Amino acid sequence: MPDEFDLKSFLADLPNLPGVYRHLDAQGEVLYVGKARDLKRRVSSYFQKTSSNSPRIAHMVARVERVEVTVTRSEAEALLLENNLIKRLKPRYNILFRDDKSYPYLMFSGHEYARIAYYRGATSRKGRFFGPYPNSWAVRETIQILQKVFRLRTCEDSVFANRSRPCLLYQIGRCSAPCVGHISLADYQADVERAISFLDGQADEVLKDIEARMFAASERLDFEQAALLRDQMGALSRVLQQQSMEQIGQDDVDIIGVVALGGRTCVNLAMVRGGRHLGDKAFFPSHTVDDSPADVLAAFVAQHYIDTRIPPVLVSSHKLPDANLLALLAEQTGLKARLIIRPQGLRKTWLEQVMKNAELALMRSLSESSAREARTLDLAETLALDTDAASLQALRVECFDISHTAGEATQASCVVYQHHDMQPSMYRRYNIAGITPGDDYAAMRQVLSRRFTRVADGDAPLPDIVLIDGGKGQVEVARQVFVELGLDTSVLVGVAKGEGRKVGLETLIFADEREPLLLGVESPALLLVAQIRDEAHRFAITGMRARRARARTVSRLEEIEGVGARRRQRLLARFGGFSGVVDASIDDLRSVEGISAELAERIYHALR
Repeated sequence: MPDEFDLKSFLADLPNLPGVYRHLDAQGEVLYVGKARDLKRRVSSYFQKTSSNSPRIAHMVARVERVEVTVTRSEAEALLLENNLIKRLKPRYNILFRDDKSYPYLMFSGHEYARIAYYRGATSRKGRFFGPYPNSWAVRETIQILQKVFRLRTCEDSVFANRSRPCLLYQIGRCSAPCVGHISLADYQADVERAISFLDGQADEVLKDIEARMFAASERLDFEQAALLRDQMGALSRVLQQQSMEQIGQDDVDIIGVVALGGRTCVNLAMVRGGRHLGDKAFFPSHTVDDSPADVLAAFVAQHYIDTRIPPVLVSSHKLPDANLLALLAEQTGLKARLIIRPQGLRKTWLEQVMKNAELALMRSLSESSAREARTLDLAETLALDTDAASLQALRVECFDISHTAGEATQASCVVYQHHDMQPSMYRRYNIAGITPGDDYAAMRQVLSRRFTRVADGDAPLPDIVLIDGGKGQVEVARQVFVELGLDTSVLVGVAKGEGRKVGLETLIFADEREPLLLGVESPALLLVAQIRDEAHRFAITGMRARRARARTVSRLEEIEGVGARRRQRLLARFGGFSGVVDASIDDLRSVEGISAELAERIYHALR
């Protein structure tokens, strides 16, 4: 420990209070974040000679140069702070899960004629939400079921408000056409309530209700209504028969299986809502080399449920090492849950299936990971970089590309490869302005100056490799920028396209005195470089197209005499966007406030 930080005095002064502690290295990087019921006892335990720390934690303790603590009012508050810090700082020695808190939901909107829709985001807005679902496929499958059985609308409000005749979904029996009054408000709302009951696990009750209404309609000789109800009952019966797993009551249950193999761990989460099994989702946490499955389970439960609604029942493959964890979550979130580790009956079958799927997912991941790691190793060897495991894991590649259409809407992209995989959360786009349209050299100079000024100022580390999509000219521009900023030019690598732009024929060009490299189609390193380059190109193209579309949308409306900012806003709001305005008839356009018959005709013809 350095003189300015007296560990012995620090430990002696620690309070016997709950809080969060952070271990830092000599550079001030946070190595580990933890919570404690008693800060003095917990932090001191790391530095005792008789400590039973795992090899990974022991390695971390050897690097600790400083410890910081934050006292909290309770252990539950410490749990929240710990997880917020872990997600923000991503410490090297914590078990880390990707922050997938934005799970999809199925939403019933708050309208009189409720709309069902796929939804991501906060569930505090008006409406009724079901979920979360493990993936988008599960939500869309459920929406299809509700369309087939209850014939609820899925259309946007702008479409619903402007229909004059039923759409195709009505023709194929997937909607009851409330937009044009083919069903009364009371009957539609009753169908919505039945759909909600179905999602709440009351399918049998819904089936009996439909059957009773069908017989009642038949008795009063309303055979058309009876036939509709018969079809609805048949559709619901088929859905119930197609469920891949039996239902068990009306439970909301999460089943969590943890499997470790080959130095990696998989946590597989299956969701059951209203008794319906919705599918599963595999997670692959990092920094788990010598952690037990129980420790990984605890990290998952803490990080996942601190901001995702916890169901009343958790079925797990392992016992939580901290028996108090669920109580702390309940104190922080207001939701209680009980843990079952030796389930019986159907829940046992569920857990066995979750474990089997976890093993399969882990085997696939290990196979893919080995291939990725081999390509990273080959790239490091090709460029004479460090090839030890830690260096390869931390190897960071940034790739830059420029995209525009004849100089319009120029954008630069930066994509990142690290930890043997692309890192979409680290991608960045840069709008390029103030240059001659089509001047790719000036665009590259601008983006590199903007990105690496932060590096030169000491606010960000220099990547191990900076790939430039281009040949000698682009690389020379990059070299000039790096020289001006005082940065190491050896990290710059240009990717010059080969004959016919075929993958495998590219040449690597360097900004220092190294000779160009033509690696050949069999080179794993070149395949990795091509993958990163292509991802940068894709990311730049999609950004450029979106920017161009926004510019053209606004400009085309702005070019129409009489359409100012307010009228443009009303048009876009009424028809749900520019494409809706283009598709609108003259009469539809006239219905918008402030649009006269003459102006409607002018807009109609200008957009044709």
